[in-house]
Parts: sequence; C-alpha cells; structure tokens
Amino acid sequence: MVIELPVVSPMNAPRSAYIHIPFCRHRCGYCNFTVIAGRQDLHRSYLNALKAELALLGEPVEVETVYLGGGTPTELHLSEFHELMELVKFWFPLAVDGEFTTEANPEDITPEYVQLFQKFGINRVSLGGQSFDESKLAVLERNHSPFQLKQCFELLSPIDSISMDLIFAVPGESLQQWETDLKLLLEYQPTHLSTYGLTIEKGTPFWSRFENGELEELSDDLQREFYLTARHMLTEHGYHHYEVSNYAKPGFECRHNQAYWFGEPYFAAGPGAARYVDGFRQVNHRSTTTYIRKALEGKSVVAESEHVTGEELYREILVFALRRLDGITDAWFQQKTGMTPWELAGEQLERFIEQGFFQRTGDQLCLTEEGLLVSDSLWPHLL
Repeated sequence: MVIELPVVSPMNAPRSAYIHIPFCRHRCGYCNFTVIAGRQDLHRSYLNALKAELALLGEPVEVETVYLGGGTPTELHLSEFHELMELVKFWFPLAVDGEFTTEANPEDITPEYVQLFQKFGINRVSLGGQSFDESKLAVLERNHSPFQLKQCFELLSPIDSISMDLIFAVPGESLQQWETDLKLLLEYQPTHLSTYGLTIEKGTPFWSRFENGELEELSDDLQREFYLTARHMLTEHGYHHYEVSNYAKPGFECRHNQAYWFGEPYFAAGPGAARYVDGFRQVNHRSTTTYIRKALEGKSVVAESEHVTGEELYREILVFALRRLDGITDAWFQQKTGMTPWELAGEQLERFIEQGFFQRTGDQLCLTEEGLLVSDSLWPHLL
C-alpha cells in the first residue's frame, strides 16, 4: 500500500509544518508524548523513513513557520541534525521573516549546536528547562543541572527568540520554590515562556507511583496559587499573557502555535505526528519502530484519518481560539465558520458568562481570570 496524503488545494495549502523527532536519552516519569528512549541505533533509519514520508509531498512547499518537536531534536548527533536540517529546509523552505523553532534540552546545547542553528536559520529555541531547583529537577527525573540551564542562555544569545518551559505543582513543591524559579528565569529575560501544572496521567511511570502512594498531587487551592503567582509576576515584568499557559514579550508570541489555535491547516511528519490538511486530520503511527518499518516499506504511516467538517470543526475552532486571552469576535468567527459563536453554542456560552468564566464586551468574547483557572473543565462542554 502506497502512503497517501490528502490532495492539497493551492488555496488551502498549509503555511506551517511540524516535524516530530521521537528520541530521548531518558523518558521522564511524567511524559506521555511519543518518544523512544536510549535508541540511538534508530537515528539513521528514522532519518531515512522521514525522507521517504516527506518525498510524498511531491514538491517543496513554502511555509511561514516550522517547528521541530519531540522527543528531543537535539538528541540527534550534530551530523544527523545537519542532515535533518537539509531535509526540512528542502521540503519546507521558510518564507521571508518566517519563524523556525526547535525544541532542545539544556544538556545538549553546545557552541557547535548553536552554530548549526544559525547556519540553517533557526531563530527560535524552546528549552525544556522545567526548573532551576535541583530538588524539583530530581523529582521530575530531568538530566540537566541548574548550572547547565543557566549556561544555555549565554550560549543561545545569538538566537532571536528563546522560550522556556516551567513546570509547577511538582509533588512536595512549595509556593516559595515556585516564586524562586520565576525570579531566576526573569533574570535571563527569555522572550517567551510556558508554564504548566504537573499532571499525572495514566500510562506514565508517575501514574503507578501515584497509585502506590509514592507521589501526591498538590491541592487544587495550592495549584491555583501557583498559577496566579506566575500570572501576576510575569505580567508585572512586561510579559503578555496571550494564551492559557503561554507568555511572551510583545511581538514574540509563538506564531506556529497560533496557527493551531486559529484553526489553520498544517503539515506534520514523523512518528505520532498529527496533520490537518484540506479538512482531513491524520495521525501517524505512534510507535517509532512501526513508523520506520512502514515508511521504508513504502506503506502508509497513517494510523488514523478523519474528515473534520461542519459543527465538529467549528466547535474545535471555538475552543482553541478561546484559549487565547484576546478571545474571539463574532465577526472573526463568522468569517471563519459561517456562523456566530452564539448560533453554535449560545446556551452554554451564556451560562459560562453568568458563572463568571467568560466576559463579553461588544462582540468580543474572552476568558475571565476565574475562567483561566478552570478552563480545562470548560472545553468539554463546548465540544
């Protein structure tokens, strides 16, 4: 069976591309992403498989954003990363002033890697830092030290935009520890940062430890304090809180993620990668070995394919766009879907406004601060 991708209409050609690199040195206890740990022996065959998948595009497609995610893209050796860059730059040439992001782990950043980033036009690096606190890093099973993380900011100074992930509500963490993490990060003035509350999910190593009583989640009230502390500290220091979990210096908002939130189409390749092209959502096989085998045999790497249209699509657009703190306007949503938010989900939206989770000003609808704190519980009611 030959791999088939949706036919791309020129009018709807995606302007964003995501490439999934599944390799990690170690799978952290909380991780539920598509990753494979300790398998450097698969790097070569992965690159060959990715080459085979991308060749199905037929011809290169110019995009405005490219995002290399994982896993850990920088787990590849320098020569392998160089080969990956050649492949990505050929199939997805970046438009002028485009955004080119790679995720990276602090322990992988070297002067040689930074030179490679510059050579291939990577202008945004997203660091999986998580914390400057040694005890938190130990609980999270991270491999880097606080010193390595601090050193990264110096090494990456030639790159236009540096983003960092921070995790809060780690078992045993105090509010003071979280405040210290935020203060240390502010010393380095990253252009972008994402803050995530730790969730212990089924299927992760943390889950069995949680069930056995070895790990204990922090109370909802304390998690609320963590979230609000970050929101107030970061906005006071000039960061734009533009999405539930994301902050940026003005002008440094992640353009690639905004393509997702605005319901725009996007390409994706690699194990577990999900694409949205011409109304079709497709997800590749999550198993790296299955993905490699099928791609190299010329078989389809797609595990799931669904044509998303009508009300289902419109509700997804509504939810993703409402994660943005600017929210939506009736005019924008109607232009995007052909109907207003109120025609689609008016009864539920009105209820959320009455409960204080949303506010409406003119034709603009957005989350309140109270809504931000419970947003994950709101979305299922709108889908």
